[in-house]
Amino acid sequence: MRVTAVERGPIRSVVSTNGKVEPIQNFEAHAPISTTVKRLLVKEGDHVRKGQLLLQLDDADIRTQAARAQAQVKTAQADQAAQETGGTHEEVLTISAQLSKARSARDTAQRNLDAYRRLLQEGAASPGEVRQAEDALQRAQADLTLLEQKQKDRYSKPENARIEAQAVEAQAAYDAAEDALLKSSVRAPFDGMVYSLPVKQGAFVQAGDLLLQEADLSRVLVRAFVDEPDVGRLQSGQRVEITWDAVPGRTWTGTVNTVPSTVKLRVSRNVGETTCVVDNHDLRLLPNVNVGVTIVIAEHNNVLTLQRDALRIDESKPYVYRIVDHHVKRRTIEFSLQNLTRVEITSGLSEGDSVALPTDDKPLFDGAVVKVVP
Repeated sequence: MRVTAVERGPIRSVVSTNGKVEPIQNFEAHAPISTTVKRLLVKEGDHVRKGQLLLQLDDADIRTQAARAQAQVKTAQADQAAQETGGTHEEVLTISAQLSKARSARDTAQRNLDAYRRLLQEGAASPGEVRQAEDALQRAQADLTLLEQKQKDRYSKPENARIEAQAVEAQAAYDAAEDALLKSSVRAPFDGMVYSLPVKQGAFVQAGDLLLQEADLSRVLVRAFVDEPDVGRLQSGQRVEITWDAVPGRTWTGTVNTVPSTVKLRVSRNVGETTCVVDNHDLRLLPNVNVGVTIVIAEHNNVLTLQRDALRIDESKPYVYRIVDHHVKRRTIEFSLQNLTRVEITSGLSEGDSVALPTDDKPLFDGAVVKVVP
């Protein structure tokens, strides 16, 4: 029969899965309007410095829009100023002159009435002349009141609302044009690498199209997708090992810094997402690549380990068949760490003990005589 030996060495329990690399500090530039790429000053993979000019769009239409919006703002400001003063400068001068004339006419009518009333008392004027003077005063006062009301209520409530709305709209249009003009020249917001450049010089782009992506790749985020049964084993600070098929033999390391708070469907798997930050000083890990992720749940060194398939469970009690002088001896054991191939033995066996592996021909029993084969 086949046997295996208890050996001393390292053992670790891991969760193996896949993940994706994401930039921690990322910048995306999008076309503010539909236009053409006037100048392209970098290529994909270039390292750039903060403030460096990367790309320029044709901004002729943007400048036209900005000038038009600025004119609309000035018109709106003039309307608001007229609203506050009761009209335009010419309107204010005209109504002021009319008010001065109306007040003078009213005052003259008042003096005439006063004079006729005195003359009536003296017998030098008739009652009819007094009534005519009273009518003239009423007409002069009515004309003055109308002009004063016109000066006070030069703009109606709907007109006031329209002027305010036009001012807000004009300012928004100007702000949007200025923002578009600013974004027509794309500069690096920080030191980094241009890792995506989907446009070419002279190409036409629609508003909202992606122009380029830049990231600081000296440190990257790896987002790992852990299957639901393993989510409960995760803890912050556990060691994470990252591999990428494109760079065989290379391993990047980090630690778990977020534990999944929920499980969600990803393609056909229920997974929890955990992340770790990885030092990427040589910039070999690129954004959006798929990587292998190994999360070390626990690791013990210089402990007794046994091949896992030699372990048997009976009524929840683990045991093995130890080989002693070509006889099978059942031995209850205790273990702690385990992985897909080995278990850590904490009691019941010693280093070098021979333990029977499962057989296909006949079952083992305590005390059976066996012949060990290599």
